[in-house]
Amino acid sequence: MTGFGPQELPAGDEQTVNEFGYQQELRRSLSWFSLFSVSFSIMSIATGIFLNFTFGMTHLGPVSIWIWPAVGVGQLLVALVLSELGIRIPLAGAGYQWGARLIGPGYGWFIGVLGILYAAVGVPGIVYLAVAPLTEYVLGIDSASPRLTLFIALLVLTVAYLVNIISVQLAARINNVAVLAEILGTVVLALLLFFLWVTGTKESDHGIGYLTEHHHLPGHSYWYAIALASLVGVYTLAGFEAAADVAEEAVDARRSVPRAILGSVVVSVVLGMLVLIGFTVAIPSDEVLAAGGLPAVFQYWLGEGLARTFVGVVVFAMFALMVVSAAVIARLLFAMARDNMLPGSELLRRVNLTTKTPAPALLTGYVLNVAVVVFGYNSSNAFGTLVGATAVLPYLVYLLVVLAYGYRRRRLEAIDGAFDLGRFAGPVFGAALVYLVAVILTLTLPDEFRNATYYVLGGLVLAAVWWLVGLRPRLARGQAGAPVLSGRSPHPGLENPESKR
Repeated sequence: MTGFGPQELPAGDEQTVNEFGYQQELRRSLSWFSLFSVSFSIMSIATGIFLNFTFGMTHLGPVSIWIWPAVGVGQLLVALVLSELGIRIPLAGAGYQWGARLIGPGYGWFIGVLGILYAAVGVPGIVYLAVAPLTEYVLGIDSASPRLTLFIALLVLTVAYLVNIISVQLAARINNVAVLAEILGTVVLALLLFFLWVTGTKESDHGIGYLTEHHHLPGHSYWYAIALASLVGVYTLAGFEAAADVAEEAVDARRSVPRAILGSVVVSVVLGMLVLIGFTVAIPSDEVLAAGGLPAVFQYWLGEGLARTFVGVVVFAMFALMVVSAAVIARLLFAMARDNMLPGSELLRRVNLTTKTPAPALLTGYVLNVAVVVFGYNSSNAFGTLVGATAVLPYLVYLLVVLAYGYRRRRLEAIDGAFDLGRFAGPVFGAALVYLVAVILTLTLPDEFRNATYYVLGGLVLAAVWWLVGLRPRLARGQAGAPVLSGRSPHPGLENPESKR
């Protein structure tokens, strides 16, 4: 079996998987729009802005929204690198595969672990701290008991995973509808609020100049406030690589994956900016925002019934995020188990012959998420810190992947007809690297994030223990790791020792 060169793409998606040493077990049915929806849902501007809007306002004031496009440019640089890797290694569990194929199985292992930690904790954090309380608001449930909140969170998680177990097509259909609803709902809401503010239907404490007002908390410099306010975009505009995680279920993956990744970033940045402007000018007073967050702002202008309806659209978008996240963590577990990298790999690598879904991996992801939700119910303070740790995890993955790309980029073959950075590879790599280092420093150095950083380090220590005790012996015996193919290149379409870009 040999790698294909710069003259042609493989005849079909199944052949691509075969050339990497695997069989096509998952069902290929996801169109470009479905892949776009996967990445868009993971970022979910509705979810991110709802959860983080007041954070930026608190640390820097209304001017904080103008940092959003700057973060968007940084994310786009990273997305360009990941898009090129998406066409070169279009396999499930993309981050793990990229690291393993470019550097080695150990490198891929730690990238995969970071991805598992992110999905295992981030999803429960959103469902327990956001989806359940907002659902109570939509349903008009005041002063809900903690038990009811827990029940709603577990119910949403269960339905999200059941959808994925039934079929990836059902998950994609639900997600496609949710994306359209999120785009229409949030943009229409932002425009409606802006219109009501312009026409002066109700009193407001400020004019258009409010968008340039700024402040910083006592004891903080403006540079510190700017760094913290940038996290509104950093928290939200992450996860765009999710389209690559389901690449083995995509139709024409080598073309549709990069289009989905880049398209989702651009659309999220543009629409998110419009939404931020509309939401910000609609704040009638600092007191209203402090009292009830964005739902209170909506209710001020629209009344209780219409405000609950729009928040319901946000809840639906968050549910779609749960559905997509369940699919992503399952594909990562499946991909790593397929290479015998995890305990219980023999079970986790199995695919249901009827539904063509990695059912054992889905059930494992479900158990992990439920366990973390229950932990949050019993230990709310520690849970908040644990959820905070998830912010840095995707950026550590991005950093490791970009470093791997930088290490190998000069020996990557060109593939005619597919996305390729070409002569811009070096500048894009350098700029993306500088951006990621800045983001990670911002997410780890401030005192507010110190305890969360310790959680991340603790997870990496556990991963290192399994690497030393369980995984290294498997690798030494040739019983684990991504397959090395015979032929002129061990990685088809990846490396040509005589090729220098």
